[in-house]
Amino acid sequence: MNYLAHAYLSFGIPEITVGNLISDFVKGKKKFDYPARIQQGITVHRAIDEYTDTHALTRRAKLVFSEAYGLYSGAIVDVVYDHFLANDTTIFAGPVQLKAFAQKVYTQLSDGQAFLPERFARMFHYMRTQDWLSNYRYMEGIYNSLAGLARRAAYMKDSEQACRLFDRNYTELQACYTEFFPGLKDFVRQKLETFEIG
Repeated sequence: MNYLAHAYLSFGIPEITVGNLISDFVKGKKKFDYPARIQQGITVHRAIDEYTDTHALTRRAKLVFSEAYGLYSGAIVDVVYDHFLANDTTIFAGPVQLKAFAQKVYTQLSDGQAFLPERFARMFHYMRTQDWLSNYRYMEGIYNSLAGLARRAAYMKDSEQACRLFDRNYTELQACYTEFFPGLKDFVRQKLETFEIG
């Protein structure tokens, strides 16, 4: 899952949100440099990634992109799932609710500025000013995200074909998301409950 899903699956808890969103920028034992609740957010992020990457529905979605993009197909599906989440009316009734959620997340991250790794902090400036979380709702936002992925990826030649494959297989990919996401949501809730018990 990409940034919107990780933010949503923090269920409004500020420290979990910070940890969940910075996780990819925190390597190995560096996790233990953070307060306990942020560590839990990092753990949640990694559990989400493992659950998503090994799920049969995600494997099915990856097949759309795997011939053209190989190992990068997983990262592409992460972005695609965020688009369907942004348009999921069972979660965000419309663009106004999505935008309000995005602003709340930006505020939580800004309040946790002291804990943002330097590379994430630089990226967060663009995330906030360009409103990445809201823009996943729109095709142009997804195209921009895929282009950004291609720029950062060492061996991903371009994003144009990924955009075409996304358009062509939109209904099938949406069906994968719709069937997959409720189970992921339940999984994360259970994970957070174990922290409360612990």
